[in-house]
Amino acid sequence: QVQLVESGGGLVQAGGSLRLSCAASGRSFSTYAMGWFRQAPGKEREFVARISRSGVITYYADSVKGRSTISRDNAKNTVYLQMNSLKPEDTAVYYCAADRLPTTGTISNEKEYDYWGQGTQVTVSS
Repeated sequence: QVQLVESGGGLVQAGGSLRLSCAASGRSFSTYAMGWFRQAPGKEREFVARISRSGVITYYADSVKGRSTISRDNAKNTVYLQMNSLKPEDTAVYYCAADRLPTTGTISNEKEYDYWGQGTQVTVSS
């Protein structure tokens, strides 16, 4: 059983920055591709970013591309999402997710991910 715990969310003004963290339990972290998703009020959960097992390959949703950086530290079993130039539309609960079989499926499909954290709230005020 893998547990994921997000942290780093909070209330920021538009234009500000946050760094979200996701700490994973277990010894298989380095074998998982990791993703960030978010769910805004009244909307479906959407893909934000993904990072490969080694951290070499990253993907971003168009909505955050250029403003966000996903990274990981396998020695710390942690994945990060640096969010800059935050906008009110970034307001959402942000979820960390682990994909045990990163060579299969569609990277932006939440159904491809096997483990999920409880989420951390990001609120961006205008």
